[in-house]
Amino acid sequence: MILKVEFQFDFGSPNAYLAEVAIPGIEQRTGVKFDYVPVLLGGIYKATGNMSPFDSLRGIKNKPEYQALETQRFIRRHNVTKFRQNPFFPVNTLMLMRGAVAAQFEGMFEPYFRAAYHHMWEEPKKMDDLQIFRSAFISSGVDIDRLIARAQQDDVKKRLIDLTNDAVSRGAFGSPTFFVGKEMFFGKDQLRDVEESILEQTRLPARERA
Repeated sequence: MILKVEFQFDFGSPNAYLAEVAIPGIEQRTGVKFDYVPVLLGGIYKATGNMSPFDSLRGIKNKPEYQALETQRFIRRHNVTKFRQNPFFPVNTLMLMRGAVAAQFEGMFEPYFRAAYHHMWEEPKKMDDLQIFRSAFISSGVDIDRLIARAQQDDVKKRLIDLTNDAVSRGAFGSPTFFVGKEMFFGKDQLRDVEESILEQTRLPARERA
């Protein structure tokens, strides 16, 4: 029985972008591949009564500065070189996340995923503007018109809703969220614990992981 490890992401989360940079190293060290699970962060916030740090940290003395310091520490630790703050943040990610589900259905996920993160957090753009969205993916060689059409179909919309609701039902309240078997971890700063849990659980007999 193979251990299931999930990375639940929304392209609108800069912390999910930063966390994903570290995932290949964890996969290499543990031999376990992550499942990339698109969720709609706005839907998670609505269902849980949560809000983004952009809103929750507003007006708080010292905490936003400390969060920025921790982000810089993470960037140095993982040698993140391409990250740029998106000047249009927060961006409505409904199109992006439906596109991710459509790309999974169409076998186009990897190029779509890389292009989406590139245009959100490496060469940041206002990716909730349809014209900018379309031009960005075309420039990255993605057949985005095919995915735009696919993303309008009911099965794609339902799949994103179902994934989002499932995340909430299992305890998620934001992104990035990780599941290692049944164990949940939240945030990029928990990746060390994610890796430790993978190593611990892969040593367990299958019946003890169920």
